[in-house]
Amino acid sequence: MTELDQALENLRRDMYDATSQSKFYDLFLNATFFVPTFVDGSGEPAGEGEVIPLVIEAEGNDYLMLFDTKERLVSWAQTDAPCVEVPGHVLAATTMPPLHWALNVGTEYTKSFLPDEIAWLREVVERCNEAAG
Repeated sequence: MTELDQALENLRRDMYDATSQSKFYDLFLNATFFVPTFVDGSGEPAGEGEVIPLVIEAEGNDYLMLFDTKERLVSWAQTDAPCVEVPGHVLAATTMPPLHWALNVGTEYTKSFLPDEIAWLREVVERCNEAAG
């Protein structure tokens, strides 16, 4: 169990507890995630210098897949999948609606992030950047 898993469990126990929310989202924004990337029909990663994240469609929504460990990504993909490592705060700053996030799919610590939740995280990152700047 990772620190992020524990924070998610605490958040699930009491969604309205400000301390649990703060801890989970702070850990998320400061963690680095493994994001699987697109592989073309030849089994090769996308073109040289080009990184295209893998987006999965489910129930009419597009999900960017995120994993907090390489092992979880490999377990989900059932292979050593190509990926990029991206900090949570960068994901929040660059993800635009209507994209959703799917965290740690295939584990008991799966969490879906809705576009409104992602937009709120983007605002948090922007406020922090302004305060630091």
